[in-house]
Amino acid sequence: MVIDPISDFLTRIRNAQQAGHRIVEIPASKTKKRITEILYEHGYILKYKFEDTDDNQGVIKIALKFDATSKSPVIKNLKRISTPGLRQYAGKGELPRVLSGLGIAIISTSKGVMTEKQARELGIGGEVLCEIF
Repeated sequence: MVIDPISDFLTRIRNAQQAGHRIVEIPASKTKKRITEILYEHGYILKYKFEDTDDNQGVIKIALKFDATSKSPVIKNLKRISTPGLRQYAGKGELPRVLSGLGIAIISTSKGVMTEKQARELGIGGEVLCEIF
């Protein structure tokens, strides 16, 4: 039983990168699917695929991206900010900037899951899920 599915998602990616795996499989949910799409849009993963399973939950298959010359993973750090025990919210003026705009923070807003840049453009705040760079 997983208490925090988003932390589990980030940890599976982190562990697969450290082990040198090219593909990681993660149980699916709407939030995890949207986070995967954001990672792909910003070039942190190579590709992804959503597959259905017999238990109707589904699975997300993510092809991890590694640097061609140094063989190091493109994602240097995945950090969970808001946890089930301590939720972290940010208003529209308090949205975090990760590495002065080089990384992304993923925010859960009333308009859906998006990056902090998109939330800033829409002028809304929300729960800061994680930071990636």
